Amino acid sequence: MINQKRLVSLVQKLIRINSENPPGDESRIAAFVKDYLSRRGLKARIYEFKKKRSNVVAVLEKKGSKRSLLITPHLDTVPCGQNWHFPPFRGMINKGRIYGLGATDRKGDLAVGLEVINSIIEDRIFLDYNLIFAATADEESGSGLGVIPLLDKGILKPDAAVVLDADDFSIVVAQKGLAHLKVKIEGKRAHGAYPWLGINAIDIASLVIQELKSRKAGCSKNKYLKASTLNIGTIRGGDKVNVVADWCELELDFRFLPGESAKKIIEDLKSIIKKHAKKFKIEIEGIQRPYQINEKHPLVDGLKKAMRKMGARPRVEGSEGATVITFFQDKNIPAIATGFGCGGCNHIADEYVKIGNLYKGAKVLEEFLKNYKS
Repeated sequence: MINQKRLVSLVQKLIRINSENPPGDESRIAAFVKDYLSRRGLKARIYEFKKKRSNVVAVLEKKGSKRSLLITPHLDTVPCGQNWHFPPFRGMINKGRIYGLGATDRKGDLAVGLEVINSIIEDRIFLDYNLIFAATADEESGSGLGVIPLLDKGILKPDAAVVLDADDFSIVVAQKGLAHLKVKIEGKRAHGAYPWLGINAIDIASLVIQELKSRKAGCSKNKYLKASTLNIGTIRGGDKVNVVADWCELELDFRFLPGESAKKIIEDLKSIIKKHAKKFKIEIEGIQRPYQINEKHPLVDGLKKAMRKMGARPRVEGSEGATVITFFQDKNIPAIATGFGCGGCNHIADEYVKIGNLYKGAKVLEEFLKNYKS
């Protein structure tokens, strides 16, 4: 049976273990999770793809079963920042809320996953599949030391996956892709008093930005997601006020819908820049494909039923931002995201999670796992 007092205590203990990324060190919290699972009889192992960047993988086995389901939260948080009124590493309780860094993103859901496994074992519930639990590193910086290598190396190869990385009982079935691109524009240096003797790379960049902003978004539409977007994240250029800038760099953040591609975005970007610049370079800093799963998939259907049974209202949605669900499609593994954090609390000072959400969420997840059919 899910134990609320035990669940709350577990969230507090996890919050008190600093796992900010950057700088990136999940070793202490991973050791805590591994010990927790090992003491309950699971085979738990730590995998590192860089020193102290620790991932925990454990399996609750069903002998003779070849079926498997993965549930996976992440271990790291964003940096703490300033302007906190509640201590960020204490897990203080106030008016039904637990305050602390990672309370919503994602130590609350990490605690839910651990408590559910504990409850299943205590109540001698026997699942008819292998339940894989993976608490991963580096989610806040792209998962290059977490989910990605765990999948690429075949350490994780479930039949399906539930990513614990969402808020307010949402079920994420679609997600935008992203392309992070750096544009380097080259001009010609000259004295600032004689700008006609040079080629100002900042001027060129401004023309490129104007055309990018007026560019029509992709033609695709999606009932779960808003239209494709572009954000000019950074711009740097020039060496001194009285020198014609012979260089300028832009960092661009494109978010695009299922049915659109990063390849087409890069082709369009090149076409626009060529109109204004003779010399330029585009560097790819990161690309993630968009993702969508059928709302009738057993993962979605099972979660909706579990939520309704436990008195929660399921919300089938899309994610404008990035979760790790996109990486599972490269391995043909169906995946969704869900979670029980509080919307609007991710990455803020005085981050909190509602105790009631976590308690009900744990009951939902347990009900889902007990009745899951692939």
